[in-house]
Amino acid sequence: MDSLSYKTVSLNKATVNKEWLLVDATNQTLGRFASKVAMLLRGKYKASFTPHVDCGDNVIVINADKIRLTGDKWAQKEYVHHSLYPGGQKIEIAKDFFKKANGPERIIEKAVRGMLPKNKLGDAILRNNLKVYQGEQHPHEAQQPKLINLNELR
Repeated sequence: MDSLSYKTVSLNKATVNKEWLLVDATNQTLGRFASKVAMLLRGKYKASFTPHVDCGDNVIVINADKIRLTGDKWAQKEYVHHSLYPGGQKIEIAKDFFKKANGPERIIEKAVRGMLPKNKLGDAILRNNLKVYQGEQHPHEAQQPKLINLNELR
């Protein structure tokens, strides 16, 4: 019998290989788009995925203002916020939320946040690895991001 030794590879902050990916949100459905972006951010598609480490890639989302919502969600989808004071609940429909300054970016960030872990790791992944912009322009050309077609991902 061979004496093969198998080791489980567990990444840490120093051994993670992160890439910069560019994703276009033009005519993408919000939920499907957000789930694919969350998968890229989390790194679950990598063979060396480690659950307790930020081993995903940095994702740049452009054309956030061209995202789609299906059905009547522009009029029915609600974003709820509470100030923790009595009577402090504020409800805003998607159409009004989208028209605000930084509204398109916030809609995508909220959708992706809902698909990440609800802990410090999820907060850090969203804060450090996701960059969302309304137009084609972004300040990350120096990182030479690779353009990813989300329609080809499974």
